[in-house]
Amino acid sequence: MLSLKNTRFYSDVIKELNYPFADVYIFEGYVLSEIKEGVVFSWEDHAKKMAEDVAEFAQTDGSELVYLSHRIHSYSLKPMDWLYFYKNSFSLRGYGVIGYNSFSFLNTVIENLFFNKKIRRFNDLETAIQWAESKVLVNINE
Repeated sequence: MLSLKNTRFYSDVIKELNYPFADVYIFEGYVLSEIKEGVVFSWEDHAKKMAEDVAEFAQTDGSELVYLSHRIHSYSLKPMDWLYFYKNSFSLRGYGVIGYNSFSFLNTVIENLFFNKKIRRFNDLETAIQWAESKVLVNINE
């Protein structure tokens, strides 16, 4: 479970945002986050700042972006907070979770109750990035 920084994909990052609670990597058309160990991730304390910063940099409400959650650390989140994401006029083209254990995938079952699209699950970073890039290409060709 390597951080994105330690992979060949890091060279494609166009902007890196570092917070005390997460590292966020912005690519052309998609965003990847790595939430830090032990964080209880919420809209008000974490996601709002991330969404605003990404939206400002990418000059979008997110509807053209794919979000990848690279779950290399153990943390928890408040799945109901997805409601705040939409209430604040943010959107996503797609959402993928890269998990390396069954617990990270169990969380996506609960998240899917509050996320208005299907959450894609991946066992490895490369497959997730290929999927995100294919979603970006679909957007370009539309």
